[in-house]
Amino acid sequence: MSQANGHDDRTHPLPPVATAYGAAASPEIDSPAPPRVPDQRGPDPRAPEARARESDPHAPVSEPDASVSDPHAPVVDPHARIEAALAELDLERKVRLLTGSGFWRTAAEPAIGLREMVLCDGPAGVRGERFDEREPSASLPCPTALAASWDEDLVERVGVLLAGEARRKGVDVVLGPTVNLQRSPYAGRHFECYSEDPLLSGRIGAALVRGVQSRGVAATVKHYTANDSETERYSVDVRMSERALHEVHLAAFEEIVRAGGVWALMAAYNSVDGVTMTESPLLETPLRTEWGFDGLVVSDWFATRSTEGAGRAGLDLAMPGPGPDQPWGAALVAAVRDGRVPERAVDDKVRHLLLLASRVGALDGVRPPAPAPAPAPEPAALLREAAAAGIVLLRDTGTALPLDPGRLRRVAVLGPNADTPRIQGGGSATVIPPYTIGPLAGLRAALGPEVRVEHAVGARIRHRLPAVTEAEVRDPGSGARGLRVRFFGPDGDVLHEELRGGGRLLWLDDPIVARAVAIEAVGVLEVGEDGPHRIGVAGVGRFRLAADNVVVVDEDLVTDDPLGGILTPPERWAELDLKAGQEVELRLRHEFALERPGTGFVLGVDPPAAHENEDLAHAVAIAADAEVAIVVVGSTEESDSEGRDRIHLSLPGRQDELIRRVAEVNPNTVVVLNSGSPVLLPWRSEVAAILVGWFPGQEFGAALADVLLGRVEPGGRLPVTWPAYEDDPAVLTTTPIAGRLDYTEGIHIGHRGWARAGATPAYPFGHGLGWTTWTHVAVETASSGPDFVARVTVRNTGTRPGRHLIQAYLSRPDSTVERPVSWLASYTHAEADPNTETTVDLHIPARAFQHWAAGKGPQTEPGTYTLHIGSSSTTLPLTTTLTIPSPNPA
Repeated sequence: MSQANGHDDRTHPLPPVATAYGAAASPEIDSPAPPRVPDQRGPDPRAPEARARESDPHAPVSEPDASVSDPHAPVVDPHARIEAALAELDLERKVRLLTGSGFWRTAAEPAIGLREMVLCDGPAGVRGERFDEREPSASLPCPTALAASWDEDLVERVGVLLAGEARRKGVDVVLGPTVNLQRSPYAGRHFECYSEDPLLSGRIGAALVRGVQSRGVAATVKHYTANDSETERYSVDVRMSERALHEVHLAAFEEIVRAGGVWALMAAYNSVDGVTMTESPLLETPLRTEWGFDGLVVSDWFATRSTEGAGRAGLDLAMPGPGPDQPWGAALVAAVRDGRVPERAVDDKVRHLLLLASRVGALDGVRPPAPAPAPAPEPAALLREAAAAGIVLLRDTGTALPLDPGRLRRVAVLGPNADTPRIQGGGSATVIPPYTIGPLAGLRAALGPEVRVEHAVGARIRHRLPAVTEAEVRDPGSGARGLRVRFFGPDGDVLHEELRGGGRLLWLDDPIVARAVAIEAVGVLEVGEDGPHRIGVAGVGRFRLAADNVVVVDEDLVTDDPLGGILTPPERWAELDLKAGQEVELRLRHEFALERPGTGFVLGVDPPAAHENEDLAHAVAIAADAEVAIVVVGSTEESDSEGRDRIHLSLPGRQDELIRRVAEVNPNTVVVLNSGSPVLLPWRSEVAAILVGWFPGQEFGAALADVLLGRVEPGGRLPVTWPAYEDDPAVLTTTPIAGRLDYTEGIHIGHRGWARAGATPAYPFGHGLGWTTWTHVAVETASSGPDFVARVTVRNTGTRPGRHLIQAYLSRPDSTVERPVSWLASYTHAEADPNTETTVDLHIPARAFQHWAAGKGPQTEPGTYTLHIGSSSTTLPLTTTLTIPSPNPA
């Protein structure tokens, strides 16, 4: 037990494995839930070719093995089956199972009926083993966007979709959800986490896990623990109090173990209190001994640092593998033989791996606990619904929204993210979608031909070299669109060749790459406009790039980051002055060592940038002649990415200036933020409306149009506090000092820290508006054993049906122990027609009153607590008191 705020763990116990097997799937997620309010979505804005193309990416799942899906398979006690299998293995074969057989795969052992299992990243889509535009993946709203919905039923249905995607890609184990806390807006992977609050993070994460695992695919909660930022992530030592660790940072993990029943957990790169997490005692206590976790603990990739320390600890599987840098294998066998690592530790690790295999259908002779996914429905409708449910309306003066197409003549859609948005963050959360609907396309489709929609970028954002696209290059031999890619062996012979759709190429665990020593990509660039073009390469290794046989790059590119070649590889480029209509043959050769497990690079072309002042003036002129100006701004790939933290919170480039200039000429200026984490909004009082779209996945434009036209509610409420200034007191640093990052805030993270500092953010935690208005009428409470139930009445005072998020916070200012000013205790939604009251019940579990005491664990302080009810952490109009009685004396 580690946190005072969450579900009552007695109402959601982790079921014993024996009773979990054969459990039926949740009936609530077998079909889409009915819409919360009348759904009047507009036409599908995708081009016909995109609609046709998706039929292949989302084809029905191939028939799974009988061992996965056969309801008539023999029922065998999994533990008996595992013990029998374990008894057949000698030490060498047991140890071999504890290191991956490749980048994404575990080792097979046919003698005991164990096949390989495939693990793959999955926070916002399941990539599969190949990062290939020919095998696209559904791109989901980022985790922060899902958490902004505060809707566990919706997130559970998204989990089912993830399971279907996983099986379509041949994946057994999805590496997600990420439930590290959004401790600071500077964190590079802020978008990949759910919330700053442990209760919301735990409940949303548990819902996703239940959805994924209801279809026989394992979820992996990560990164255990305190991997809340990217700076020095491989080595940083995070220090915090025992109370902050258990009450805040372990809380979401505990909830997902207890209420979600997660089957796998990933140990992080960082250290906590001087011990790297792959060797941490936290992998045993509280994880297994207190919470009852019986699943597999896998390392983050390349995070296993030692043979003995990790061998004795609770780590079960070291990934990836095999390889000379892996500390297990023969070294672990020797450590067991020498008595430095007990063999019973190895046996326990193998048991955990075999239990996971039995759950996902990878171990013969055991019926998995959940059915294999049925053929997946086309995911567009659910992705569109989920994206809209996460959009947060921060500000609305009522003058511009919702849009009424019947009253509009001309709409300006402006900004660098209007036509080409960011639908996902960078790093392991990245997938290649089958299509992307941008805001410009979505609004044009929704408004129809009667409304003139005009576009200008207005503010160019400087970013990394963009990959050349299929539309820009053709194969010099066949003339087909794309690049001709050839793989060369040590003798110079061509091992394989293929046509690829663009210049962003990555191969991991590829057998052709393992036999090759060089890759060549060739294409004829068809120049579209006059001016200086940046032409270059990004990657790690030896590169030689020629344009019409003139060498423009010839260099060895290096990085110290083991994943840097994938996440943020170094780049080199040359500037060439080209003419429209010119054709230039680009030839890139990449050389590397034989038997390398993978490689990748970007062949990039950046066309001439428009003159910034002219571009800005053009956008302002369009805005001045429109009834409404919609400005879509956001971040670049330089921020919001795995591998690095942000260096500032401002919008990059001249986007702030663009917004202010547009607002000066058009009072109906609507700003849409396409960012995975908070940005500063110095113009927020100057515009008619502000919406946060986050990184919303491939259906962004369609979902945004649904919201802007009032067809659906902007369903989101902030899962994170939005700062007003860079130097706000609750904005925490992510920069270690001498390798150490001290969490001096203790238990006062997020909105708790803002309240303690007495600071006013731009927008508080839980904030969000809709297309109707609400009042909080009354609250009554009753005890239910050790728990409480708050019966809350609210009234829809507007003219439209709607859905309202009711939030409950606790406080105890006269406590004898340190407390937050207030803390989130529960939440639920209410729905009502116009001018109608409705009453809903809020469950306040006993653990919401608990605090962690060093050396004692969870404690409940008797006395009176105040329950606050409202619409955000700072708008809490209803209060009542709850009394925790003193325990009876012994």
